[in-house]
Amino acid sequence: MIKRKIVSVLIILIAFVLQTTVFQALKLADVVPNLLLILTVCYGYLRGRTSGLIVGLFCGLMLDMQYGSVIGLYAFICMTIGFVIGFCQKIYFTDSLLLPALLIFGSDFIYGIYYYVTEFLVRARTNFGFYFLHRILPEMVYTVIVGILVYRFVAMTERLLNKKREEV
Repeated sequence: MIKRKIVSVLIILIAFVLQTTVFQALKLADVVPNLLLILTVCYGYLRGRTSGLIVGLFCGLMLDMQYGSVIGLYAFICMTIGFVIGFCQKIYFTDSLLLPALLIFGSDFIYGIYYYVTEFLVRARTNFGFYFLHRILPEMVYTVIVGILVYRFVAMTERLLNKKREEV
């Protein structure tokens, strides 16, 4: 049990470092894939609502520390997404890649809408079409492509940790 938590924390820290350093140099269409949102979706989907909520809280707080103008905005968004995605754990099988890709796509869309409403719409910047085409859509596509790879890695890690736990 402790090993699972340590591995999760390490994966989150590695994703945060990659998102804030390496992927900043690999920007496509001036967007970076949201690795911490991907991890929130992965852990919510693989472990359930509580893990999705907790991982979303930590990932969101790390995003708040790095990018946020208001502490807690990213944390709220990621917690909400992680909790809602956690409902899918009992309903769907975790063997397919289609559903996680759709969940990452939808989560990034919701994330973009939340961010638009709280950062731009409140300041009377109402050009949603421009923001959607130049920010939300490219980030969704880039995040899904990277998200499939990250999901496979996280799912493989979870299987290995569960297998070792069953052996003990």
